[in-house]
Amino acid sequence: MTRSAPLKGSLTLSLCLSLALVGCQSVAATPASSQTSDTAAQASEPATGAKDKADADAGQVTPQAQAGFDTWVTDFRRQAASEGIDQATLAEAFDRATYQPRVIELDRSQPEFTRQVWSYLDSAVSDQRVANGRAQLAAHQALAERIEQRYGVPGSIVVAIWGVESNYGSNFGSFETIDALSTLGYEGRRQAFARGELMAALKILQNGDIDRDHMRGSWAGAMGHTQFIPSSFLAYAVDGDGDGRRDIWGSIPDVMASTANYLAKSGWQRGQPWGAEVTLPAGFDYAQTELSVRHSSQAWAAQGVARIGGGALPDFAEASVIAPAGAEGPAFLVGPNFRVIMRYNASTSYALAVATLADRIAGRPGIQGQWPRSEPALSRTQVREMQQALNARGFDVGTPDGRVGPNTRAGLRAYQRSIGVTPDGYPTQALIQRLETP
Repeated sequence: MTRSAPLKGSLTLSLCLSLALVGCQSVAATPASSQTSDTAAQASEPATGAKDKADADAGQVTPQAQAGFDTWVTDFRRQAASEGIDQATLAEAFDRATYQPRVIELDRSQPEFTRQVWSYLDSAVSDQRVANGRAQLAAHQALAERIEQRYGVPGSIVVAIWGVESNYGSNFGSFETIDALSTLGYEGRRQAFARGELMAALKILQNGDIDRDHMRGSWAGAMGHTQFIPSSFLAYAVDGDGDGRRDIWGSIPDVMASTANYLAKSGWQRGQPWGAEVTLPAGFDYAQTELSVRHSSQAWAAQGVARIGGGALPDFAEASVIAPAGAEGPAFLVGPNFRVIMRYNASTSYALAVATLADRIAGRPGIQGQWPRSEPALSRTQVREMQQALNARGFDVGTPDGRVGPNTRAGLRAYQRSIGVTPDGYPTQALIQRLETP
């Protein structure tokens, strides 16, 4: 069996090395995402390399934990062999497998405060990131044109995903993927998922696309410049430079082609925009601002939805209107390609970041409307208490979980109607205080 060579060394990523944008690692590129996030807190954003390296090195392993982990690895190794993984690959993967307590800490951590969408966009679509994205697109323009011709995905979209996922390669994670997924398979919150991804990672090693030492990424198993999880790598990664390997860690042609192939296979519609920023008419029914509500662009226009700055709305057969900050913030008409971006990370904030970054990289304007920046972030405890109060008043939102999803917005809109305020379903501290007042 031929083992993969080390990472290709011809990358020119010095543009990125001075950036220091702090955030969280993400599980991106899932073939069929089960997430239903509507908050910026769960959208992916790169961490600094120094922080990620510290995370990867942190944590003390007790003898008991290592012994339990070793027993689990022995059992999994036997299972993998029964499913066709050869002994050389198993030895490469597991002979020095190490339990990672920091991975478990990160897996179990839940930030108490959600992040406001505008705060997320400020960093995800910063001027520096836009400038670096334009430079990267210019440096790889011929490649981007070939990829768009083949897959139908504009280079600006591919580069924007690259920018949001790893800050153009300045940090795609320092965790060894085999160790991270083995640890999560042993005692993570989603053990079955982690075990499936670990099996996929073993197949990648056996195929010779990368070796163990260079198979690195986030604590959750997302790998390379655009953060593919192993099963997505097997399904969508392609050899963009013709060397016989699919290398999303060291080959920019492979990175860009694989990302475009993922979007194309997820339903990207060639020649269509992601959407447009719009204005909504007075009296607009904000119950319609859900991705599940879809009308033609003509039907939205008939309701008074208009493109900001004038001009026709994008021509969509099925489009949704979203208002991420309610009636006081910008609104957007989004089409099928926006939903395709959400296949990468099922957060409207994430998709809006990629779409807006792509627009600005391509020289188009960013978001024109003003966000309600004085509105403080809500904690999960506050949201949970709001949900409890809504239920107690007869506005059923389901089981309180501290997350604002469609059911919570529907219940909140019903409450807003009952007190005579604009029913946009957007929770604010003032609204919560009023709701909780006897």
